[in-house]
Amino acid sequence: MIEVGLGGRYDATNVFARPHATAVTRISFDHRQFLGDKLAGIAAEKAGIFKKAVPAIVSAQPSDEAREVLVAEAVAVGAPIFLHGNNWRIAPVGTGFRYKGPRRTLNLPPPGLVGRHQGMNAATALTMIDAAGGFTVDDSAVLRGLAAVEWPGRLQRLRHGPLVDLLSPGTELWLDGAHNDSGGEVLGAQARAWREAGDQPLDVVFGILASKEPKEVLAPLAPYVARLRAVPIPDEPAALPAESVVAAARSVGIGDVDAADSVGAAVAQLVAQGGARRVLICGSLYLAGSVLAENG
Repeated sequence: MIEVGLGGRYDATNVFARPHATAVTRISFDHRQFLGDKLAGIAAEKAGIFKKAVPAIVSAQPSDEAREVLVAEAVAVGAPIFLHGNNWRIAPVGTGFRYKGPRRTLNLPPPGLVGRHQGMNAATALTMIDAAGGFTVDDSAVLRGLAAVEWPGRLQRLRHGPLVDLLSPGTELWLDGAHNDSGGEVLGAQARAWREAGDQPLDVVFGILASKEPKEVLAPLAPYVARLRAVPIPDEPAALPAESVVAAARSVGIGDVDAADSVGAAVAQLVAQGGARRVLICGSLYLAGSVLAENG
């Protein structure tokens, strides 16, 4: 499994001339300085990974325009297209979901990753397997994979380490690398689910690169955030200053906002009053990587 780094058309991963399959997940606004600020243009760049006679899997998209561009690009290069909603689909069933793909239909439990969006991700991966041909992943292996999957820095609960040692009883610490509009929507949806479950208040520790748009990440989260602490990203000169993050957070309606010198200082501030809370560290994969390295 090779993940494209940026865009697609000019990405180094195109050195692989004949992959088993290619896939485009939900397109977001990201890397605007390279890809532009139009979904259609970004879709065209992403579709640059499609190759003649190689199955092209297209996940659910944020707009008809993006979807249509991806389909047109697949047709232009002669890539057989497997389109969500046409050639494969998913539907909620109980706590899990039903996958109906090009080769099989399965009722599956929720993936071992937090967030309803992970069902779509799992179904996209399954469609890649089923469309590729040439090898088989049987149903029992699919079930084991869904149960065992881990993804550091994506709604990952931290359960040990120096940061966890700072927590008051009943408080949870979560980490996510979300840094664009889609990432913010995912975090907002999960924050809403936590609130609907009657869970503890949500606090956020946030750091982001200056090339990103902090309000796009924070706006979907804002209705559910009790307090936010803006932090620098260690050893990252391209990080947005904490003061700018504070201004962005206030502009989307988060009231209790302040800056902290570090993630550790921010977590200590947020848990100082005691009581069970949920603390979410987010805003950048660089920040997530730093937290994972320092927290052990």
